[in-house]
Amino acid sequence: MSDYYFGTDLFAELDRLQRHMSSRFGAFPSSIRSSRLGAFPSLNIGVTDDAIEIVAFAPGIDPSKLELSIDKGLLTIAGERPSARAASDEGARAYAQERFNGTFRRVVELPQHADPDNVQARYIDGCLLITVGKREASKPRAITVQ
Repeated sequence: MSDYYFGTDLFAELDRLQRHMSSRFGAFPSSIRSSRLGAFPSLNIGVTDDAIEIVAFAPGIDPSKLELSIDKGLLTIAGERPSARAASDEGARAYAQERFNGTFRRVVELPQHADPDNVQARYIDGCLLITVGKREASKPRAITVQ
């Protein structure tokens, strides 16, 4: 028999321990391109032959309040997500809150072949879709053998 007794199930205790360690030491990314746990907005980044495709999941944000910029190969996405609580609920206290609100800023390092002069962004159904074109010299091309 073990000397340790957990009042709840073991998996709940391990989850609590992981959250406690993350809050004390910060979450360590699994790779260079990873970011901290719970970063907002969540991102998907992909590549095609012609462009780098970035999808930022940002529901509930007014697209006119989003700020996008590219400087020295870094794409910055910034803005503010308002609280979901109605103004009439001023006296209410949160019991649990999982939805992020407040200001945010995400920075994505773009590959060297990204063309900062060829960027398009659109906001559809809570997703910010950013397309960064590639420089012509870096696009694949067929070479004819003579």
